[in-house]
Amino acid sequence: MSDMLRRPAEQDHAVELEALAADDSPKPKGWALSPQAVVTYLLGGEAPNGAQISAKYVGDQRLIETAVATLATDRALLLLGVPGTAKSWVSEHLAAAVAGDSTMVIQCTAGTDENQIRYGWNYAQLLADGPSRSALVPTPLFRAMESGKLCRLEELTRMGSDVQDTLITVLSEKMLPIPELNDAVYAARGFNVIATANNRDKGVNELSSALKRRFNVVVLPLPDDMEQEIAIVSKRVSEMAQSLELPAPKNLVDEVRRVVAIFRELRGGETLDGKVAVKTPSSTLSTAEAIAVMIGGISQAAFFNGGALSSDGLSPNLLGAIVKDPVQDKAVLEEYLETVLKKRGDFADYYTTLSDLV
Repeated sequence: MSDMLRRPAEQDHAVELEALAADDSPKPKGWALSPQAVVTYLLGGEAPNGAQISAKYVGDQRLIETAVATLATDRALLLLGVPGTAKSWVSEHLAAAVAGDSTMVIQCTAGTDENQIRYGWNYAQLLADGPSRSALVPTPLFRAMESGKLCRLEELTRMGSDVQDTLITVLSEKMLPIPELNDAVYAARGFNVIATANNRDKGVNELSSALKRRFNVVVLPLPDDMEQEIAIVSKRVSEMAQSLELPAPKNLVDEVRRVVAIFRELRGGETLDGKVAVKTPSSTLSTAEAIAVMIGGISQAAFFNGGALSSDGLSPNLLGAIVKDPVQDKAVLEEYLETVLKKRGDFADYYTTLSDLV
């Protein structure tokens, strides 16, 4: 096993990507796989040589087909959705399948400036020799344009609107001006941009209409079906536990089912049978947060509870996921405990442990 804590998708799934590369369907110039093979890689299926391809995303096939078809055009792709809908996960695997390289990524924040999007300078060399191509420090976007790869922009709406608009020339003209050198970088065939964004968190900067027009938007929803969400959480938790060398408890799926049930009720504002309305907390309670709760519980079980996964280890992680606002969310959880969980015998342990913690 590699000593890397987390390997890029193209390394983790190199065998599957190699098997899918044998597909003889037409490929857009610069692509590692055909569009059909990219969809198979994301959703799972069978490679031309009969190898089984694991599903990376569980959801509507039409959404993935639309995303892949967009990348084959000159329009950029914007994956939009609430936090925890696997936007970054899909973005990484799309880049791995299309370009064979998912590492050209820019993590957008409030502190991201134009130099981190366009290019920077080696100031020691700049002062010694003046502006030159060798003194220029290329960003992931710059390198993706030169090499005809995909550049990933994570949380696009986190950076300021003026910095976002730096992308307009790149997306419309497929070129990046370098005025200091009276030069420009022209995108090679295969270049495109995958951006992710959500509009639920604080600190979001709306995209300008000019920039929006240059993206094709694909909205990734939260799972509608509880069994689908349980399958997603169980699969990802098992994979992450294996990567972290944590033993997966035998009752993993049972505990996933109970955690997902709590999340869905608080997220949806009513019990699963629709008979009791409940208040919703300020937190998103997404599928990704359910995965984090389970991984935290498995880690605690492995190191402190003799490997036994129970409400004792999961409840502190549940509390942290639900109570983001110490006043409002605490009141929401207390009411949920008294009106819903207290009446359920199969959730009695969660009622007790959470009541002790709140």
